[in-house]
Amino acid sequence: MLLASSSRVPLEPAQFGEPETLRARYEGIRRLTEYLCEPLVVEDYVIQGMPDVSPPKWHLAHATWFFETFVLALTGGYRAFDPLFSSLFNSYYEGAGAVYPRARRGLLARPTVDEVFRYRAYVDHYVNELLDNLIERDNRDSIAFLLVLGLNHEQQHQELLLTDIKYNFSINPLAPVYRDIGVIDGSLSPPLEFIEYGGGLYQIGHAGDGFAYDNEGPRHRVCVEPYRLANRPVTNAEFVRFIESGGYHESRYWLSDGWQLVKELGWEHPLYWRRIDTGWEVSTLGGVRPLDLHEPVCHVSFFEADAFARWAEKRLPTEAEWELAACRESKGGNFLGSGHFHPVGGELSAMFFGNIWQWTQSPYTAYPGFRALNGTLGEYNGKFMSNQMVLRGGSCVTPADHVRASYRNFFYPGQRWQFSGFRLAEAVI
Repeated sequence: MLLASSSRVPLEPAQFGEPETLRARYEGIRRLTEYLCEPLVVEDYVIQGMPDVSPPKWHLAHATWFFETFVLALTGGYRAFDPLFSSLFNSYYEGAGAVYPRARRGLLARPTVDEVFRYRAYVDHYVNELLDNLIERDNRDSIAFLLVLGLNHEQQHQELLLTDIKYNFSINPLAPVYRDIGVIDGSLSPPLEFIEYGGGLYQIGHAGDGFAYDNEGPRHRVCVEPYRLANRPVTNAEFVRFIESGGYHESRYWLSDGWQLVKELGWEHPLYWRRIDTGWEVSTLGGVRPLDLHEPVCHVSFFEADAFARWAEKRLPTEAEWELAACRESKGGNFLGSGHFHPVGGELSAMFFGNIWQWTQSPYTAYPGFRALNGTLGEYNGKFMSNQMVLRGGSCVTPADHVRASYRNFFYPGQRWQFSGFRLAEAVI
């Protein structure tokens, strides 16, 4: 059921369990993906504004390819919708066969958008047939796990779909609007304060029986020194002061690789910002609008976050520090379901979850005792544990039920088209 307001999105509260519950979950997530595409016209589906971005049509097909390749292939007798799709919509799973180059996804005028939607419907039909007799299958536990993994995978692509649409629209001189997101609460964010957390030997990583990705475990001990963590992320107003003080022109604040990007790419402000006579404006999924100084700063790279922290004589938290603090907090926040599709200020800006992904100073590496999933699915997370940095918390375009305190997102330190910001930390002296 779609919610009445066009700026909100349909979400299913059902949890995983019995086949009918799993079916409701499957149908809800698949329907939500297509709902997110409703504002698009056919020309929007093929655009790829840069190599890191994928066209909406590709996201729709790839999420479907995942179910076809890793779930339906186990059923026996399944006939692929189109055998050529196995290469076209394989993202990076070398064990699954040939991979079409990522940077060329925007060149795929065919298959058509209609054909991709037919592909989705075709796979949905066979997944529902599978769920009809799932309880009778000897491998039902394996299939159920793969279905749950595929649904979490599709939720990741719901977020990427919106992230990529935002970039594609932002480079269009006509400044197209994805959806009317209305007036966002412009109330003041809480004053910046630092909350002290005690040091000691703690455990981090996923605990419990619910779903988690392999990179969230195993749960293990970490030794943490006493630290203080900001009660909220850095705001646009605070970041403007960094800009106006010459932060982008002072090499002493920057890591070497970051400073090189500043010079090569001419960075002088976060992605999507533009300086105008009256101050700043910013591109959003609701169009171009004046920058709200009370919102958390967003679309900054790890290098920019780290440079600001040095300028402020603070630092970024480690992922262990962030997780230990977040475990004490509720999981409320500004998520995809709010329909804002943009970070907000006010009380929601102080939440640990939602609004913006938060950079940490931790490199994305394996936890002690980590073991990737068996077979080709072992490529999902493990092979990217090099040269990337961990972000935590989810964003305004993350489904609320997709994240948890142990969730580890990861991006290269120079990337900033994701909804990424940060909060500050400091040592207890």
